[in-house]
Amino acid sequence: MRRLVYFVAVTLDGFIAGPDGGDPSGSDFLPVTPDLVEHLVSTWPETLPGPAREAMGLSGPGTHFDTVVEGRGSYDIGLAAGLLDAYPHLRHLVVSTSLAERDDLPVEVVSGDPVERVRQLKAEDGLDIWLVGGGTLAHALLPEIDRLVLKVNPSVIGDGTRLFAGPFTHARFEPVSQVDLAGGVRVVTLDRVR
Repeated sequence: MRRLVYFVAVTLDGFIAGPDGGDPSGSDFLPVTPDLVEHLVSTWPETLPGPAREAMGLSGPGTHFDTVVEGRGSYDIGLAAGLLDAYPHLRHLVVSTSLAERDDLPVEVVSGDPVERVRQLKAEDGLDIWLVGGGTLAHALLPEIDRLVLKVNPSVIGDGTRLFAGPFTHARFEPVSQVDLAGGVRVVTLDRVR
């Protein structure tokens, strides 16, 4: 069965974006360093946006994921950069009620229950499913998240978009592996225990 994997950059204090909710990539607190790019290219090439893959000469199917799911706020970051589909090399789903009426988008808009849609995806054949974010969607999908891959940055920001944004809920994950990059990012993989 396919797994839902929340693969995301996070600060030490558990934030995936700053208070403005904008694109955190390349910020002072979630920098995209050369060693991180090298790690992504060698290990997670399908998580790079289409334009970056093209610039680096990357093509072909993913090694971990063939599907990506994201919330409207995360999708808006791509839209602001002029990308209707930041991941054209993956099956791309966007959870949004406000986009439900649009039929001109090259992505699948999920306006219903995201948990049910993810359960359907997990029952299909294929590689794992990548949950990009954001924090509200991650909290809603927490019962279905099988693995966390956290790019933990050595930064504390105190406020912003939480890794899981929602009311108290308990889930337990156990460490599987860790890769320490020279620039200070730790890529930590954890699997669901319960």
